Amino acid sequence: MKIIKIIPKLKPRAINAHKGDFGKVCIIAGSLGFGGAAALAGKSALRSGSGLVRVATAKSVLPIVAAIEPCFTTIPLAEDSNGKISAKAIDAVLDAVAENDCVAFGPGIGVSAGVKSVLENLLRIENLRLVVDADGLNNLAMLKGWHKINKTQMIMTPHPGEMKRLWNGLLRNAMPDDRQKIAEEFAKETNTTVVLKGHQTVVADMEKLYVNTTGNPGMATAGTGDCLTGVITSFCGQGLNNFDAAVLGVYIHGLAGDFAAKEKGIISMIATDIIDFLPAAFKAAFGD
Repeated sequence: MKIIKIIPKLKPRAINAHKGDFGKVCIIAGSLGFGGAAALAGKSALRSGSGLVRVATAKSVLPIVAAIEPCFTTIPLAEDSNGKISAKAIDAVLDAVAENDCVAFGPGIGVSAGVKSVLENLLRIENLRLVVDADGLNNLAMLKGWHKINKTQMIMTPHPGEMKRLWNGLLRNAMPDDRQKIAEEFAKETNTTVVLKGHQTVVADMEKLYVNTTGNPGMATAGTGDCLTGVITSFCGQGLNNFDAAVLGVYIHGLAGDFAAKEKGIISMIATDIIDFLPAAFKAAFGD
């Protein structure tokens, strides 16, 4: 396993560039009571440079999501009686996927049979750039043998609890105590890029491993993972490969958190502070 320490960069922007040059991404997220997660991921993708961001969400929460940020567009999805995306949304989801360079699935989406069915359909799409987070991972853990049907180029972003559920749902051997070994072994077993969140977030794929150096305890607050999903998805849409998108994502996300902590303090930080400091993080990292 090759240890990576160099932080990737985005390509310079041409003077005659247009929004189509910087990626079209779709974020499938949100459910009744959790529209904020979808909005956080969408706004983070915008602040990370995406040319066009679409947020596909349960139709009852769409007005709330759309009102939070006017710069992304929204797609209403069929929902069940509990306000979660239903299996009837599959056709709309597949249409949206076909029009985008990268898709994220999971923030605030909830756990249900319908959500699981939508995810299973996504897994069968050849070479789909797919970022799975939050309840997307919890639905994934309930899909027996999902790695055998998966045809996507997947990035997964579990926190330790989600990682344990994924591990126990797929592997027979005990999960190691060492975080680097966990990420490395699971990435090899599933042929995915694993972003194991926490202090010194670990990124691993089949061949490479990176341990992040940015971030602070103030980021241990609701919504910060949704922001990371948006950042990584944006970088995938802008053309970085999965590993580089994940490495740059956790680095910039953590750096924005460090700037937010300096300004707000680690006790008072909230997830939107990270979005607010993404511009400062990009300027500090790349002078732009």
